[in-house]
Amino acid sequence: MVVALAVGILWLQQRPAKAPPIRIGVLHSLTGTMAASEKPLVAAVELAIQEINTGGGLLGRPVEIVLADGKSDWDTFASEAERLIVQEKVSALFACWTSACRKAVKPVVERHQHLMFYPVQYEGMEQSPNILYTGAAPNQQIVPGTRWAMQQFGPRVYLIGSDYIFPRTANRIIRDLVDASGGTVLAEQYLPLGSRDIDAVIADLRRRAPAVVLNTLNGDSNAAFFDALVAAGLSHLPIVSFSVAEPEMLAWGGGRLTRHYAVWNYFQSTTGPANQHFVTAFKRQQGPEACTSDPVEASYVGVHLWANTVREIGYADPLHVNASGLLRQSFAGPGGITSVDAATRHVWKRVRIGQVKSNGQFSEVYASSHTIRPAPWPVYRSREEWQTLIKVQP
Repeated sequence: MVVALAVGILWLQQRPAKAPPIRIGVLHSLTGTMAASEKPLVAAVELAIQEINTGGGLLGRPVEIVLADGKSDWDTFASEAERLIVQEKVSALFACWTSACRKAVKPVVERHQHLMFYPVQYEGMEQSPNILYTGAAPNQQIVPGTRWAMQQFGPRVYLIGSDYIFPRTANRIIRDLVDASGGTVLAEQYLPLGSRDIDAVIADLRRRAPAVVLNTLNGDSNAAFFDALVAAGLSHLPIVSFSVAEPEMLAWGGGRLTRHYAVWNYFQSTTGPANQHFVTAFKRQQGPEACTSDPVEASYVGVHLWANTVREIGYADPLHVNASGLLRQSFAGPGGITSVDAATRHVWKRVRIGQVKSNGQFSEVYASSHTIRPAPWPVYRSREEWQTLIKVQP
């Protein structure tokens, strides 16, 4: 008995310790004005990690999510990013929706020589050595969407957006395109992020009668905008949205607007077996009413690009991943093959435009014939000229 006990103790002492998990930080708004948009992105990361762990994890270790709430506040995003990196020792961050939050987190990630994956279309004008941008650059969304809208509906354009960097910079690009096409920007209106005070905008829309409204509102201000358009009898007005996808359309009734369009690079309705599998898995995880979207797909793809790099190089720390393989990765995802563009740290994208249906889904009305190389700095000005112009913007 004593011998058996001694042998058992010796075996326990010599048995290899269970490998600790690889931890990743997921930082999105679970509360506040951006919660409806960002919660599905958390679910996308969870689905990707579930798939990875079901397949045996990475480097013989499970992957563990450390979740943090940015609370729709950029100062909170910055402090939580610091905590995740320094205290929680995560190997990568999957984070942010608004450009204001990304701009707050960017110096934190750079100071620590860490790595962040940013999954949302944005205004461009940025290229951090510590961020991989899996959402669209301006030439993959804003530029083709504006050209299509003017071709379809006419040159008299009305701009409405939230009052922060993405809408203001996007509208600077849009103004350039409108001017170059001989069109007219009738008005450029901004609401504080989360504002529901839309009456003055509705009165102005009724008075000016634009050919098309280009919408860069973010968060639940869109709910107030859609409600007000319906109440004012303006549901027939052509609206092209740049920051409202399937979950928001469903939650806020964007499908009530009979001529409502959105510009993205992926829709839940995108055809093909890979997307059918993705949508089925997402609904199995989140429930039958759950919606995928472009940022959801980009979040999911970002995790797999990271995981592929870790497998290839045999390390999970951010310095090795960033320096030794991330920029040569591709992944066959729900929307097609996503390839990293090493020169810009963005990814190649196919442009898609969809008309919103009553159930919040999209019926695709346009798709580019090929994937488009990202150009975060629109080429008709130099990078230096853009930097000067952006600095003097209000």
